[in-house]
Amino acid sequence: MAHGLEGIDWDAPWLKPWRDPGEAIAQRVAAGLSVADALNAVQRAPKRFIPQAELPAGSAYEQHIFDAGCVPTRDGLHDFFNGLAWMHFPHTKVRLNALQAAQIQRSGIQPQRGPARDALTLFDENAALLQAPDALWEALLTKDWTSLFMTLRPLWADAQLILFGHALTEKLVFPRKPITAHVFRVQEPSRDLADVDAWLAAELSAERLARKPFANLPVLGVPGWWAENEDSAFYADSSVFRAPRQSP
Repeated sequence: MAHGLEGIDWDAPWLKPWRDPGEAIAQRVAAGLSVADALNAVQRAPKRFIPQAELPAGSAYEQHIFDAGCVPTRDGLHDFFNGLAWMHFPHTKVRLNALQAAQIQRSGIQPQRGPARDALTLFDENAALLQAPDALWEALLTKDWTSLFMTLRPLWADAQLILFGHALTEKLVFPRKPITAHVFRVQEPSRDLADVDAWLAAELSAERLARKPFANLPVLGVPGWWAENEDSAFYADSSVFRAPRQSP
């Protein structure tokens, strides 16, 4: 069984950075390996992947990764893309895990995570990274969709949006217009993923993420990512491209 991985369209523009080694790992799963074994066979991550069943009863997932250096992994799209994130963003994932473990050690496992752990989880699951000119970023922050996607559309040639969150990437296996990323602006000028990873790991802190420095972006609006957005009417859907909240 391929555990849903057979539905991945590796030609999708948002999967370009994930294709190597993602496609080869998916082929190993299709040939019968578990997701954990297929990820381990490539040996590009700073952690080892283990079956979810090996997570000791009562152990917090993030704490176990920090203590044991092993990532409990289920067979399926979600944990498959988490494994790829560990490969493409090793420094950032190690940093996020350390921040999560520190929060657990400080507050224990509570019924509610608290703002810092919530923000760390949100970043890990649903973040996308944007390198873009100032004008694009300002238009995104203010939800000025007309400027962002029409007036300033040529500036997207100088921008790069990289998926980070594994839940976000999983959702895009079945693309739908409302899928929205929490976008974090990257100010590292290099387009090399290793440089972006190193910059990001140095930038992240629980305090900064708790302030939720994100902008919401319906990702299929990105020029070149979805054929339908060539028509300006695509952006007229106010249920997806929502107006900014009015101040009371």
